[in-house]
Amino acid sequence: MTARPRFAPRAVAVLGATAVIAVALDQWVKHLSTENLDPGEPVRILGGLVYLSLLRNSGAAFSFGSSFTWVFPLITIVVVGWIGWMALRLRSVPWAIALGLVLGGALGNLGDRLFRAPSFLHGHVVDMISVFGPYGEYFAVFNIADSCLSVGVVLAVLLELTGRQRDGSRLVAKKKKAEEPA
Repeated sequence: MTARPRFAPRAVAVLGATAVIAVALDQWVKHLSTENLDPGEPVRILGGLVYLSLLRNSGAAFSFGSSFTWVFPLITIVVVGWIGWMALRLRSVPWAIALGLVLGGALGNLGDRLFRAPSFLHGHVVDMISVFGPYGEYFAVFNIADSCLSVGVVLAVLLELTGRQRDGSRLVAKKKKAEEPA
């Protein structure tokens, strides 16, 4: 019997491809936004359901932590390292997609923190998408990287809740096997 490899190359390739697509799409939309949108002049699309509104965010979600901009790149580096460590054990394509979305989102915003004004480690993230809230107000302004992060985290939570493991096994199957008499 041959030993099962610690990771599946296909899963790691899916993780990498998902992250690259997420970063490329995020950076492309940020480029288009900074070239074509004027701050303070939202563009209404889809009948007002979505607004494109150029904003530079020094904080995290909802501008939280604006005074601690330098902390976010450090947290991102830890997250990227953790995903790299997880990739060494990854055998599940659904988990690869979830982790790839989180990685792509994290790297998209990290690029802004490192290379955008006002300075290295203090760069402001470019946000541009807002949805119309239920009470007639704008919801938070976000970007593609934020969307990838959110979808990736929700997918990871769903995978955990349904017992799907990063090694490709199912938690339910492990429990049933443990309960079977020898």
